[in-house]
Amino acid sequence: GDKAFAQFLTDEIKEEKKIQKHKSLPKVSGGWELEVHGTEAKLVRKIAGEKITVTFNINNSIPPSAEDEPQEEQKPDEQEPELTSTPNFVVEVIKDDTKQTLVLDCHYPEDEIGQEGEEESDIFTIREVSFQPTGEADWKDTNYTLNTDSLDWALYDHLMDFLADRGVDNTFADELIELSTALEHQEYIRFLEDLKSFVKCQ
Repeated sequence: GDKAFAQFLTDEIKEEKKIQKHKSLPKVSGGWELEVHGTEAKLVRKIAGEKITVTFNINNSIPPSAEDEPQEEQKPDEQEPELTSTPNFVVEVIKDDTKQTLVLDCHYPEDEIGQEGEEESDIFTIREVSFQPTGEADWKDTNYTLNTDSLDWALYDHLMDFLADRGVDNTFADELIELSTALEHQEYIRFLEDLKSFVKCQ
């Protein structure tokens, strides 16, 4: 059984490498520097007196697709639908002269992806906003967290503009999807390779 499994994985890896769009990770425009630690990626950008970091994790970032439908329709030579990774991402804005970091928790609403028709619609939304002490790894639950569900829309718009002024806008959000999808695919191939080695190991 393991031999067949290893053979299957070898073929699968070959296929996945064939459809891999990016051999190296795509860049995000606007002077963002990328750090990757396993499945977590961090984009950092410095502007006058501020440091902006955007962190996301590709785990569980692929929305459930319509894969539950019966597969009879699919002809063997048809391409599988392209998977897109739309991770939640956290934007931290750190001002040089304060001890606080403004943290904005953003996500891609599932129904918005791929809907081009609407005018000027944002492809991501801000879910929560809070202040956290700068430089502390663990965020405190005791800090007030503003949930945007019940937020005055004018304040919400200002927050979106605040992000856009710092380079976190629709273009950025699009490029983040591209980057995250490439990273997810790269990690998936690596996982298959590890699995193959594991299965073959006596």
